[in-house]
Amino acid sequence: MTFTENPQPQQRASLPMSASFSDRQRTGLTADDLFEGITEHLFFSLGRSAVDPSPHDLYMALSYAVRDRLMNRHLAAKDLMRQQRPKAVAYLSAEFLIGPQLANNLLMLGLQAEASEALARFGISDPEQVFAVEEEPGLGNGGLGRLAACYCESLASLEIPATGYGIRYEFGIFDQLIRDGAQVEITDKWLKGGWPWELVHPTKAQSVGFGGRTEVWHDEQGRYRVRWIPAEVVMGIPHDVPVPGYRVNSCGRLRLWRAEASEAFDFHAFNSGDFHGAVEAKVGSETLSKVLYPNDGTDGGRRLRLMQQHFFVSCSLQDMLANLQRRGIAIDEFPRHWAVQLNDTHPAIAVAELLRLLLDEQGLDWDQAWSIVSGSLAYTNHTLLPEALECWGLELFGALLPRHLELIYEINARFLQQVRLRHPGNDQILRQVSIIDEGGAKAVRMAHLAVVGSHHVNGVAALHSDLVKRDLFPAFAAIWPEKFTNVTNGVTPRRWLALANPPLNDLLSQTVGAGWPAQIDALQKLESFQHDDGFLERWAACKLAGKRRLAAVIDQRNGLLVDPTSLFDVQVKRIHEYKRQHLNALGVIARYLRIKNGETQGLAPRTVIFGGKAAPGYAMAKLIIRFINGIAETVNSDPDMKGLLKVAFLADFNVQLGEKIYPAADLSEQISTAGLEASGTGNMKFALNGALTIGTLDGANVEIREQVGEENFVLFGHTTDQIQELHRNGYRPWEWVAGSPLLEEIFALIESGHFSGGDGELFRPLVQNLVGRDPFAVIADFDAYLEAQQRVDAVWQHRRDWQRMSLLNTARSGFFSSDRAVREYARTIWQVKPVPVELSCPL
Repeated sequence: MTFTENPQPQQRASLPMSASFSDRQRTGLTADDLFEGITEHLFFSLGRSAVDPSPHDLYMALSYAVRDRLMNRHLAAKDLMRQQRPKAVAYLSAEFLIGPQLANNLLMLGLQAEASEALARFGISDPEQVFAVEEEPGLGNGGLGRLAACYCESLASLEIPATGYGIRYEFGIFDQLIRDGAQVEITDKWLKGGWPWELVHPTKAQSVGFGGRTEVWHDEQGRYRVRWIPAEVVMGIPHDVPVPGYRVNSCGRLRLWRAEASEAFDFHAFNSGDFHGAVEAKVGSETLSKVLYPNDGTDGGRRLRLMQQHFFVSCSLQDMLANLQRRGIAIDEFPRHWAVQLNDTHPAIAVAELLRLLLDEQGLDWDQAWSIVSGSLAYTNHTLLPEALECWGLELFGALLPRHLELIYEINARFLQQVRLRHPGNDQILRQVSIIDEGGAKAVRMAHLAVVGSHHVNGVAALHSDLVKRDLFPAFAAIWPEKFTNVTNGVTPRRWLALANPPLNDLLSQTVGAGWPAQIDALQKLESFQHDDGFLERWAACKLAGKRRLAAVIDQRNGLLVDPTSLFDVQVKRIHEYKRQHLNALGVIARYLRIKNGETQGLAPRTVIFGGKAAPGYAMAKLIIRFINGIAETVNSDPDMKGLLKVAFLADFNVQLGEKIYPAADLSEQISTAGLEASGTGNMKFALNGALTIGTLDGANVEIREQVGEENFVLFGHTTDQIQELHRNGYRPWEWVAGSPLLEEIFALIESGHFSGGDGELFRPLVQNLVGRDPFAVIADFDAYLEAQQRVDAVWQHRRDWQRMSLLNTARSGFFSSDRAVREYARTIWQVKPVPVELSCPL
């Protein structure tokens, strides 16, 4: 089966007449119907007149009108679950970076033109005036959350029943401002204007315990039982967000949990004059769903993060069990009805929590309960970095989740006994695989718990999956080789090309067919146009349109005029040393010096664009942002640059900004240290939109290079094995610097304060880190990086070659569709099939 084929669908489900509607204002799909729906919601939902409504009024009213049109599909999906009892996917993720919903949902429903016409009747000439009002949902931060969003969209588009489970954060991670070149974090109040996409279900709330104690008892059959008596109980209120599929009737959902106190107000305390104490429980409980990723640099932050993880996992598993009960399905049928995917280690507590629910709440015996747990859960690993493989100290874990710690001890004891039988006398392997880290401060290794409790463990790129087996979990891979597999990440072509890049979408629809967003293989037809000069001109015009749009954004945000005909060289992603934004910055300084020295022959005019957030407690990453902005201030004010170089850092990178950046990029910087990036998804979005990649053999870069052709990928740098060999042999970066006059000149310029207003101390920690330690081999790859950039300059001079390479990147990016990835999960891990939905009253 090729990746563009659906598995054999089950019998179609029809929407019962009791859930269908004939009101055209609610369900009709013409411009007239949408206009009437907007008018109705202005009046009845918002209390506004249809005369001269504000853009925000129109955003809310149109969103409600679009949501009305999702309800038939949403309810049909729920009826399908009751009628046919198909196996469904439960995707557990701490974040879902779903992005703005209105424009995307109009695309999915095929209502873009109709919405534009309806808005025009209210005097709106450009729908972007309304779309721009929407706040970005603060439900995710980076690639992990964006991947989860792409997969939920693909699950709906492929008509596979699914629910994405997470937390309804009141505030996102933070909004990023740049003040005096430095990152400043402010509260992300994304809900302040109202969010019309959610449906609240208070009657389906779940209760979650923390702390307390356990006690032993015996049931009527005399069996040993344990009862957990928590000290604190928090309620989880579900908020559902419909996730429509692309031009199909199927509609998935996000179910996001909001924390609420079981007793919100202590009336006795209030009457006694303790006004703070009267609401203390409410404030404490609601903290669980306040902020995405609290800073775990403090004891309180670590405690809150563990509580958040248990909160949403427990609510979600209880919800799945309740779903089975409502449908009259026996508990032991759980693995045949729910495929539970753990998106990284954040939901790994699901192993112990599902076991607890089955043992203590459902009364199952151990073997039966463990069979259900290990038959239902699968684990995706997203990182090789030790700090991202969560470990929780036993004291904290036992204080918050005493029953779960007891169960983890028992899981570990049973597992280690199996290992002893396989490897008698080998204490080393026992220490390697134990769920409890016995070295130093004892802790629960959540990644180990996930591996032991899951039936499959997958990496997210071919290289990453190999390293998971070879370097991260070698002992586990030796014990259970059949558990480990690979599913390379993917991105949805609907949002990241069809929606984000209208000029290119129009060209593709005219050339390979309007159905290409659902049939991504159609992009391969572009290859036949690679030598067609007329078509390549049209291709270049699409790219130029995207660059002009981004240039306007840069002007508006940064007050910087850039040349859209220059080479747009882009690196946007989370700021981290291993992603090596500072390597790019050093390369910019090298280019700056060449221009200052008059060595401009062969240099392509460049606009170098950065974007990304640094974790609030990550000092070096924040210093890198300050470094980039210091370089930008110096370069952009130097008249010697003569249009050959400009630098921009775009603050607050998110989905909305990404939709402007990816279509505009000529060059995609994917320059992480080899062996440290699990996969990446930004690299796929850039390639899909026709950017050439300059990159290392890291993460999915390896597969991008294989797919698009090595001649259309600018490779540089040490490989994973070479990096490891470098460090084994005693890497001394100061010797590399001493042997490079250019690097010596660059560091001398930095230390002189040239990029920091004369402050020679500001960037000293960065310089000392690079010259003295260089843990991510920036210095070792510097010369190769500059040489690769010279190759980029050379190709840019031959514009037809560049355009052809750009076209081939898009034509050969179909493999990186999230549809392909979801089909692989469905076939090899989840064992689920599509269940198409038919509406009894087609709209």
